[in-house]
Amino acid sequence: MTTKGKGDSKDSVLLEIRGLRIEGQAEDEWHEIVKGLDLTLKRGEVLGLIGESGAGKSTVGLAAMGFARPGCRISGGSIVFDGIDLTSASEEQKRKLRGVHIAYVAQSAAAAFNPAHKLIDQCSEGPVQHGVKNKREADADAKDLYGRLLLPDPQNIGYRYPHQVSGGQLQRAMTAMALACRPDLLVFDEPTTALDVTTQIEVLATIRDIVEQFNAAAIYITHDLAVVAQMADRIMVLRYGDLIEEADTRTMMSDPQESYTKTLWAVRSFRKTETKRSDDIPLIKVDHVTAGYGPVDVLHDINLEVYSGRTVAIVGESGSGKSTAARVITGLLPPREGQVLFRGKRLSRDYRKRSKEELRHAQMIYQMPDTAVNPRQRIRSIIGRPLQFYLGLQGAELDRRIRELLEMIEMEPSQFIERYPGELSGGQKQRICIARALAAEPEFIICDEVTSALDQIVAEGILKLLDRLQQELNLGYMFITHDLATVRAIADEVVVMLQGRIVEQGPKEEIFTPPHHEYTELLLSSVPEMDPDWLDGVLKQRKDRGVMASASTS
Repeated sequence: MTTKGKGDSKDSVLLEIRGLRIEGQAEDEWHEIVKGLDLTLKRGEVLGLIGESGAGKSTVGLAAMGFARPGCRISGGSIVFDGIDLTSASEEQKRKLRGVHIAYVAQSAAAAFNPAHKLIDQCSEGPVQHGVKNKREADADAKDLYGRLLLPDPQNIGYRYPHQVSGGQLQRAMTAMALACRPDLLVFDEPTTALDVTTQIEVLATIRDIVEQFNAAAIYITHDLAVVAQMADRIMVLRYGDLIEEADTRTMMSDPQESYTKTLWAVRSFRKTETKRSDDIPLIKVDHVTAGYGPVDVLHDINLEVYSGRTVAIVGESGSGKSTAARVITGLLPPREGQVLFRGKRLSRDYRKRSKEELRHAQMIYQMPDTAVNPRQRIRSIIGRPLQFYLGLQGAELDRRIRELLEMIEMEPSQFIERYPGELSGGQKQRICIARALAAEPEFIICDEVTSALDQIVAEGILKLLDRLQQELNLGYMFITHDLATVRAIADEVVVMLQGRIVEQGPKEEIFTPPHHEYTELLLSSVPEMDPDWLDGVLKQRKDRGVMASASTS
């Protein structure tokens, strides 16, 4: 079997999908999740797939590789990649294509890497196994790609393990891994959701340049409309497995025809309920904390306070120390200097020395619900465990409280209590993570990028839910995010971090009102706009001024 390769003309058709039907299995019954989709993709072209959670975007992206995830099957239609019909090709033929001629960049980098192997070995494995390069050549190329994707210390970062880099850095390492064999078709499934806006600009530019340089094609799956406007030549809007609308990007952004598409364009109008401080003593106080890993300091003398009923947003690029601050507060990372206080009382530096009551009062909701819940446990067990551990509930009382929590997060208990996480959408799984955090009856919750993996419609629902719960339960939130639209929606106060230091903090209105700190100005100017020319304009301005994203030092 051979493929025609990158020498083909720019306008030649690389991927042609006709009448694609994909079924999913639930409770021993099959139902259609993609319903007769047609798709054509030429070399040098980027196709954007957008739509809310459950629209079938990722399912279509995987089908472009001739792959259906467990519990799904391709039940009809054809998928012709470079003259080869993947629906009838053998598994051996498809294995030879995948990684070399077709590559996939998954949304969850943490779930895509083997934690037991170094980054560079995983990046080099594909080209070595497929005979594209030897190990020395593959390692050298990996370092070059790390540099192009603005990973810090590109000559050495590959010798770290996945847990030794930030989520944004891991996402870029996965993009490098997909590019290692210079494939003809790249499927990007939300590749920048874990990236701060400064890094995202350079990564988007690099992805676009590589597609053009190697005469490849790309399917770009995203829920971020401003990002797809910069990347795609054409956009397809999906809903419940149906094609709602398709047009070139400029037409789609300026004049969408379907009411559903217009609804997507109009989301993110939510603003949290305004609250005042209800007490004088902060719920959580981080007092002159310095912390790090090994000999390297990551946080440098930081101070911040969170009050009951208030939300403090922590913003900054990948590697700025946002999640490290969360680890210090929860006791997962003992600080070298300084202290953390809860209602004026000093907490033990190590969580293992904190009382069960101290542990109960501070909970976390994580970025990736897929990796935050045990896929082998039912929803009943996931929510029930903290109720048993912290509150000692058993029997009928435990069942009653689990059902109350499901109702609190707006999920009907009778429909969801016996399900497994794999039977839920991304937004539903995140709601389960919220219920699990609430089960401990905390006063303070750290929300670590809780909406970055969700489409805009689902994300707005999660923000509204968190706001309602805050008002009802007087919760204090520390909201870690790189999405400034989310900050505008949810925050009372904002803390801006850069390289482990707080460079600016204060009420939201002050932070977003000029004059700004230089780095805050860089963050604000890096937020994509729904203008197809925005990215080119920003890159030109920064080139003219000699300004580069500070992510290269993160």
